[in-house]
Amino acid sequence: MAQQQMPSSQKALMLEVKSLQEEPVEGFRITLVEESDLYNWEVAIFGPPNTLYEGGYFKAHIKFPVDYPYSPPTFRFLTKMWHPNIYENGDVCISILHPPVDDPQSGELPSERWNPTQNIRTILLSVISLLNEPNTFSPANVDASVMFRKWRESKGKDKEYAEIIRKQVLATKVEAEKDGVKVPTTLAEYCIQTKVPSHDNCSDLLYDDLCDDDTVGEEGDCYEDREFRN
Repeated sequence: MAQQQMPSSQKALMLEVKSLQEEPVEGFRITLVEESDLYNWEVAIFGPPNTLYEGGYFKAHIKFPVDYPYSPPTFRFLTKMWHPNIYENGDVCISILHPPVDDPQSGELPSERWNPTQNIRTILLSVISLLNEPNTFSPANVDASVMFRKWRESKGKDKEYAEIIRKQVLATKVEAEKDGVKVPTTLAEYCIQTKVPSHDNCSDLLYDDLCDDDTVGEEGDCYEDREFRN
């Protein structure tokens, strides 16, 4: 009897697992929901220092389709999030996760949507960037978008948005303690490169952070002082 061939999506995900082990993305802690299931990942995001999310520990679930990487995964926060681009159920609304279809009414360029050259690394970096730099032109949460714009335009004098985020960050500390996770709160901690342990079954992708220096860049360098902070 011929051996059953592994689906191409599983092969792609195994390669991504290996890549993330060898070159982790700063600010994330990743595990497989079940050891034998490559299609469901649990992600914990550490809030970047010098932002409203500093010290936060935000959990999310990534579900990959069977035709990955030709179709995008879904990214849903399990932690309650108040953000212009996150729906009430936790689903993240971001161009990179939208299917590569021509939809002029969306206001998105086809180049901004998902394509098979994207990967989990670009998704993680896009999501953490989105936290600090929301898109208020097509919000998933209109009330959060209005509140964010008031905060930004008042240069922090209108504190309603910042106070909500601060309370959510504080609420995540209990979950971090329960999981035995030390959340980085300084750039020095956030940028520590930790060697990832080797696992034959790739079921435990735990890592801290990876940064070259205290620089900011599109390829995942650390966040220095940004415009939006506490």
